[in-house]
Amino acid sequence: MLRLLLLLAGGCVLFFVVKQLYTYLPEPVLRRLVRFWDKFFLSLTWLFAAVTVLALGFIIFHILSSGIPHLSPRLFAVNVTLGDVSMFPAIVSTVLMVVIVLAISVPLGMFTAVFLVEYMRTGSWFVTLIRSAAEILAGIPSIVYGLFGMMFFRVFLGLGFSILSGSLTMSIMMLPLIIRTTEEALKSVPDTYREGSFALGAGKLRTVFRIILPNAMPGIFAGVILAIGRVVGESAALIFTAGTILQIPSSLFDSARTLTVHMWRLSSYGQYVNETYATAVVLLLVVLSLNAVSGIIAKRFTKT
Repeated sequence: MLRLLLLLAGGCVLFFVVKQLYTYLPEPVLRRLVRFWDKFFLSLTWLFAAVTVLALGFIIFHILSSGIPHLSPRLFAVNVTLGDVSMFPAIVSTVLMVVIVLAISVPLGMFTAVFLVEYMRTGSWFVTLIRSAAEILAGIPSIVYGLFGMMFFRVFLGLGFSILSGSLTMSIMMLPLIIRTTEEALKSVPDTYREGSFALGAGKLRTVFRIILPNAMPGIFAGVILAIGRVVGESAALIFTAGTILQIPSSLFDSARTLTVHMWRLSSYGQYVNETYATAVVLLLVVLSLNAVSGIIAKRFTKT
């Protein structure tokens, strides 16, 4: 604690000294310092961006190089037996889970954001309450969502280990992300669009659906893409709600495992490491495909 206080005091003193130096420095020297710091922070930005791209490239290269050689028809078998490592049922369950979660969370989150931005007064206690609740929900660990889904959807509502239990749990997890990204997308639409629509005689609801939402769709779909990545990459919450049974679900009340849960099960056995890397390759392709489809839909909304 004492070290922290000394560090804060030293930082305050250093800030005061630097501020005084800038006050008494000549104008040419001050301009050179400003240009130096601009170039310095620009170089740092490029450095961090390069490190991020290199890290992503290394991860993708490691997954592809370790997984592609072990891809085989056995991993895509439709008929699954006990002890099989086929990922085909997991692919079907993952796509089904993504579709259900988006069908629940996107309309609910989108219309919540529209209500907060377009219909509620800015700074009201209700808006502050909803945004605070969304921020708290966004910070809760996924394992806690899994325990909640297990107790509420699986036990209290009697849904058991099922696709529906996992989808409802993941929908609650996605709501804060959808709400916040939709809010920012709606705020980015210029007020002149609203004023022009009202001036032409359009009502509030027509303005929202015909003017504001189409122009905010690129930002909304950015949040949808993030939500897709979160759903596909989640495992902790789904272990407690959707279960780990490797099967193609015939209904929403059947238990199933997603690709990430399938990878966890394979790696936990200790003897299917190669198959785990092969599953990771397919998972990466599924995420890229879903993101590409979302991007195409977003561009079509932008053109219209």
